[in-house]
Amino acid sequence: MSALATAVALLAAAAAMSASPGLWKRVRRGFARRPAPAVLAGTSSTTSTERATGAVRSVQTAELFLPADALEQIWSPEHLERLARTYWRFLARVTLGLIHVHYTERGRSVVLLLPAVKLLTFDAPEYEMDPQRGLVRWRIVRGLLVARRGRDGGGYLQIEVLRLASTDPGRAHLRVEVEVANFYPSIAHRLSRGIYDATQSRIHVIITRAFLRSLRRLDLAESRVGRLRRLG
Repeated sequence: MSALATAVALLAAAAAMSASPGLWKRVRRGFARRPAPAVLAGTSSTTSTERATGAVRSVQTAELFLPADALEQIWSPEHLERLARTYWRFLARVTLGLIHVHYTERGRSVVLLLPAVKLLTFDAPEYEMDPQRGLVRWRIVRGLLVARRGRDGGGYLQIEVLRLASTDPGRAHLRVEVEVANFYPSIAHRLSRGIYDATQSRIHVIITRAFLRSLRRLDLAESRVGRLRRLG
């Protein structure tokens, strides 16, 4: 069995596991131990494919309301970096460590079980922040799940946080968006779009929407790197 076929089989298992009501009950019980200081107003998701090239774009969005003073405490480059780490921590938790991120000085790799089985590799993250917007972007380099055309081809994964207008001065309004763009999935190119939709695309949407819902607890993981810690 090829490395790609092995990855697809394990991703299918991970997709089934992530959709399991029993797993999500256990996850929710663990999260319920902490009160949620923010209110989730709703989530949305869209996925599209450019017919001419096969490039995929997938966007999941959530809107949150939280106390204005709580937002001021975390609106900093350090906490943007911690938000990035929180995404990877959530991925590892909900897949029970089957899929997790491996850190190097040059970038990040999403691996399956072992560091050598690289599903996706990224350049080191890029950060942008101003009084109204924060963004972290990982540019896609290669990996088992990336078709040859998409290697170093301008694809990326990013998390963007926008401060929206609020009618209540004591409450802040945020929009958080996770986007994958200009991504060329090797599963769709080498196997079929149907298999891609049932495995990689499905697990990405399920986990990302759950990640966005989890943000209402404002439980941001400590960064593994701490590159922006002194800029907060």
